[in-house]
Amino acid sequence: MPLQLRIGVSNQLQEFLLMNCLVPSLRRRRWMIAVVIFVAARMLLFSVAESTIYEAGLFCGKSLPPPNTTFIPMFVTLMEGLSQRVTANGSGQNAVHSSKVSIYTLAQCYGYLRHNDCLQCYAASRTRLPRCLPSVSGRIYFDGCFLRYDNHSFFKESVDSVTDKVNCSSTVGDEAGGMDSDFRKNVGELLRNVTTSAVVNGGYAVREGKGVFGLAQCWNTLTKEGCRACFAKARREITGCLPGREGRALYTGCYVRYSTLKFFSNQSLEGNSNSGVFRRGELIAVVLAMIAFVMLCLFSSYAAFRRWKKQKQERNNLGQISYSYNKSGLNFKYEVLEKATNYFNPERKVGQGGAGSVYRGTLPSGKTVAVKRLFFSTRQWVDEFFNEVNLISGIEHKSLVKLLGCSIEGPESLLVYEFVPNKSLEHYLFEKNKVKVLSWKERYNIIVGIAEGLSFLHEGLELRIIHRDIKSSNVLLDENLDPKIADFGLARCFAADKTHLSTGIAGTLGYMAPEYLIKGQLTEKADVYSFGVLVLEIICGRKSNAFVEESGSLLQTVWKLYKTNKLTESVDPCLADAYPAKEASKVLTIGLLCAQASATQRPSMVDVVQMLTDENRKIPEPNQPPFLNTSSISACSTRSSYSLNSLMSGQATKAQASYTSTESFSNQSSDDHLRMK
Repeated sequence: MPLQLRIGVSNQLQEFLLMNCLVPSLRRRRWMIAVVIFVAARMLLFSVAESTIYEAGLFCGKSLPPPNTTFIPMFVTLMEGLSQRVTANGSGQNAVHSSKVSIYTLAQCYGYLRHNDCLQCYAASRTRLPRCLPSVSGRIYFDGCFLRYDNHSFFKESVDSVTDKVNCSSTVGDEAGGMDSDFRKNVGELLRNVTTSAVVNGGYAVREGKGVFGLAQCWNTLTKEGCRACFAKARREITGCLPGREGRALYTGCYVRYSTLKFFSNQSLEGNSNSGVFRRGELIAVVLAMIAFVMLCLFSSYAAFRRWKKQKQERNNLGQISYSYNKSGLNFKYEVLEKATNYFNPERKVGQGGAGSVYRGTLPSGKTVAVKRLFFSTRQWVDEFFNEVNLISGIEHKSLVKLLGCSIEGPESLLVYEFVPNKSLEHYLFEKNKVKVLSWKERYNIIVGIAEGLSFLHEGLELRIIHRDIKSSNVLLDENLDPKIADFGLARCFAADKTHLSTGIAGTLGYMAPEYLIKGQLTEKADVYSFGVLVLEIICGRKSNAFVEESGSLLQTVWKLYKTNKLTESVDPCLADAYPAKEASKVLTIGLLCAQASATQRPSMVDVVQMLTDENRKIPEPNQPPFLNTSSISACSTRSSYSLNSLMSGQATKAQASYTSTESFSNQSSDDHLRMK
């Protein structure tokens, strides 16, 4: 199993601070002093180290270990032995052997790092390198250390034409370091000096000159000639980063860097006679920095305490949730799901959503499941995770994807669903190279199934559930091409005696009802509107664009054909004439009914199911759907102000709303997602 290591100050120091300063002081309500001490200690420890754990490059091999080998346990043993050597010496090498495979590893910190910073950098590299597993080789370069493992002894290797890389991305800010020849000349001179000094001084040197700073570091397993050869190639290739402000050579036997940002301390410079003496300017800078640090501590103390109280409450809530799921049998062990997906092997990946990736997994019982792997970078994603678990954990319906359980105690939170083998409806409707064209009967059955699922959510439960994100990419198809509604991360529920919820806008442009988009008023009729748009997409085989364009939106096109009694002209050309024209007109009319501008005029999903399944049920005449104008929209901006003109039921009344949206994308859909809280 890949190791998950904690990155931070040493365990002993952190435990001392927490147990002897923070916790007792809080109990005695003297939290201010404790938080200041804790924040100060962390800032002092991380002042240099934070810049050393910038990941300059991660390279994973493509070869896999031989079958029936214990490669992962061997990797764990390998890293445990390496950690002891790095802790003692700041570098080390190790090897583990079996009858079928051997693994070798090397870790080394760069010469200018202090021991504590070195350990932090190594911990970060050891945490991230297992992403290469189960490949038999991998290497990772940080700005402070290097870590590699491989299935052959590589300790004397200096260069490799295949794996040697140059990273020209900059952490400084502006990529352009200077277009003039002086800058190029200064960088070239610095690189010659620092690599030459490193060969002479045992494989390590740092230099500064004329506004440029450089580092050259060889791995200590190399000979002097191997080190010289690696530096020669690195110095030659890294100049390709010019005129960029920063460049890194990530080579088999060495690491070379230049930057306009000073990334090492004065004490690291060889031959600097003033390295131990502060000049006046340096003294002033240190004093100002200390004043700023004290001010920051004072201002952050209260915020830290508030955050601590909030996190404590969240931990209590999480513990209660964890206990309830353990008791209910919904809880899966993280290790079981990790093995079921072959450690989240990319070949097992079957989809990507806005909150994480979905992998096909096989449980020890042989049952195939879908594992949704969520990476929480915001509180909103955490809320959506528990929202989805709480809402659908006890719900069963043939048209809803069944939640089998979750894992909330590992390094990541995971959701486990029944596996739906035929991907999403979007895959069959809109992909250019369709593996199958859905027949009329299949499309009709899909529409009826989605309607039945939504009807169950709206009126088949004690609390009404509104999905809020009904679209083709959130409808999965099973082995019989029957639909299953998925992704309840945005769903909301409310009691039957409430008329609506006032909530932040969240959903997908083109599927959101106008009253929800403009006023934030949410009812089950918002799902009805989304369903209406989806019905038109399924029948027409054309994606609904959010706004009116020169060719007309899907809603506008179908409405015009309805008004001229030519509805069947909008049917997907892929069907040719293999569909009943009367039934097609009926379904398209129901789609227009559901997509009417006025929420009160839209039918309920119970009525929709009856209209679809009862041949004798009369279909009312629909009114005009809303059309959205884009004359003021900049297509190039990811943050835009939209003005929405909604034409309600053919009237000239215009309702306007302005809001700001942040766009996000999934590999199943390029729709714009709005999340405004």
